[in-house]
Amino acid sequence: MNVPFKRPVVAVLGASLLLLAACSPSASGDAGGGGSTVDITLQEFAVIASETSAPAGEITFSVTNDGPDDVHEFVIVQTDLEPGDLPTDEHGTVDESGEGMEVIDEIEDLPVGETQEVTVELEAGSYVLLCNIFDATEDEAHYAEGMRSAFTVE
Repeated sequence: MNVPFKRPVVAVLGASLLLLAACSPSASGDAGGGGSTVDITLQEFAVIASETSAPAGEITFSVTNDGPDDVHEFVIVQTDLEPGDLPTDEHGTVDESGEGMEVIDEIEDLPVGETQEVTVELEAGSYVLLCNIFDATEDEAHYAEGMRSAFTVE
């Protein structure tokens, strides 16, 4: 066996392994530079995020409605207001055109047991994740019932 030939092969193999490691998903949920994923659970009456912050850039929210009974929605709002201080109407739902906030995106009417994703490009700042459904039959605003959570983009 030719010993001088072994060194370049080992060097190329080592460089290939380093490149492969750099391109594989990390433990933090980043998919090789493709952004972050945050799992969200909606339930009566809470918005539960697997992470309370993420780096600025592309973020995918994987949203599951655990019910047990109600359809929910998922709204991403950029604001410096505290989660419980968003402007509301007479029913207790958030006025999505209210001062001091901007709706970034949403998933509407997510049935119990289903999961949907929404991917957004978020800049550093403060956000509120919420359900803004009003059930007239039960006279119940999900936001007023506590379906809101703070989220920070760094």
